[in-house]
Amino acid sequence: MIEDENDDTELTGRDKVLDRRRRILGAIRTAAIDEFAEKGLVGASTQGIAHRAGLTKPQLHYYISSKEELYEDIIVFILDEWEEIFLGASTEQDPAKVIRQYIRAKLVYSQKNPKASRLFTTEIANGAPYLRRHWTKHVSATHNAVKLIQSWVDDGRIKPVDPLLFQMHIWAVTQHYADFETQVRSMMQLSTDEPLDLDRIEKEVSTLFLRACGLE
Repeated sequence: MIEDENDDTELTGRDKVLDRRRRILGAIRTAAIDEFAEKGLVGASTQGIAHRAGLTKPQLHYYISSKEELYEDIIVFILDEWEEIFLGASTEQDPAKVIRQYIRAKLVYSQKNPKASRLFTTEIANGAPYLRRHWTKHVSATHNAVKLIQSWVDDGRIKPVDPLLFQMHIWAVTQHYADFETQVRSMMQLSTDEPLDLDRIEKEVSTLFLRACGLE
């Protein structure tokens, strides 16, 4: 009986250690995104990241080996998150509903994670030096979406569109609200404290693309 209680205590203690590690890694990731988004890879420092994460520099280096490796991990993490909201569904689902949901998810992510979105865009604009080596394993999501959209075209459920370009155009429009947020706020006469009207934006963007494929 005492043996069982000790086992539970050990498990609880282990869980606490793992939870603490997860929280620290989460704080490091958030701090790194902020630092890299504001200063770029060259201008960012591990001291700055440690400070943002509430750690000392030696404590930070217990969890990471280098600034460059952390940057690469962050870029891949962002790509993994975007892959989860990528345009994907079964061929039986309503195309209009799928497109609306994808546009909404992309807009929401960009607004909740503007620095991550801009950091990813900057990496691409710089030629994707760190992302390039991870690109191949992530293209399957794009290819699956191409097949899905093409199946809609083949079945006469939407007007003919180029499946790949259709995705890229949705990406470009939704990403605009993160990459050019300052300009968007200026044009919409919003202060930095005021949230963007996502319902208004989603409705306009959805209408644009649904009309393009004859669904509205």
